[in-house]
Amino acid sequence: AGAVGFTNGDKPISDSLLMRRIMSYSTMLDKPVIQHPEDLALTQDGEANEGEVATRLGLQGIPAAAEEIIVARDLSLCRLTGSRYHIAHVSTAAALARIREAKSEGLNVTCDTAPQYYILNEMAIMEYDTRFKLNPPLRAESDRIAVLEAIIDGTIDCIASDHSPQDRDAKLLPFGIAETGASTLETLLPMVLKLYQNGTLSLIQCLNLISTAPADLFGLKGGSLSPGMPADMTLIAPQKAWKVEGEKFNSLSHSTPFEGLGVEGKTIATWVQGKKLKEINDLNV
Repeated sequence: AGAVGFTNGDKPISDSLLMRRIMSYSTMLDKPVIQHPEDLALTQDGEANEGEVATRLGLQGIPAAAEEIIVARDLSLCRLTGSRYHIAHVSTAAALARIREAKSEGLNVTCDTAPQYYILNEMAIMEYDTRFKLNPPLRAESDRIAVLEAIIDGTIDCIASDHSPQDRDAKLLPFGIAETGASTLETLLPMVLKLYQNGTLSLIQCLNLISTAPADLFGLKGGSLSPGMPADMTLIAPQKAWKVEGEKFNSLSHSTPFEGLGVEGKTIATWVQGKKLKEINDLNV
């Protein structure tokens, strides 16, 4: 029917036997199983990354091990079944170490992360600002550095927005009971381009992480201007400076962890199947 992979969205497959069966069946179709890596028994009632910051703020901790445990289990099942396995929004050094080892072993494993996990760390929540309450939570500085290093060395295959919008009422609550998530789709381009602007990656490498690489990973006809491919294109101004203001988002959700940040990189126009859908004539808006 055209499914490019199988996932339970932002909920993990916790049952090991069920995950084994999913992996076994997906192998017959040569489609990836996409996992949200979270051990729910360890994250239950959690509010922030476990550590000194959460303790100082009186928040219930979410251990980094909750991510690593699911990744480690699934990699064992991947060895057992020969399945294609993709880990979404990786945020911890420990999980990345497992993934790096699995790749060197030859397992068919891929992963992605999101800009918030290489730009921000747990210190962002010091003012109990719910814009920074995400799932997975913002981690320690050592984890942030590990994510950045994994992008550079290719352990991380692509970058996703991890767009998980929440309405104003869901965020205008005390930190502990506010919903997790933020509107991040409209900031994906400039946040990835930061890797180019600071000399971490080339412009082509940055664009590959959000176009060609995910298209190849999921067997999609996209991310290329080759003859015969769909005429899906985005025209960008990579050096256009602007300020992130959630209230100006097209999304109905205005909650962004990058509020007020000065960025560079703006979309000018988009085409889908050769049809122009959007054009911004005034780049100052």
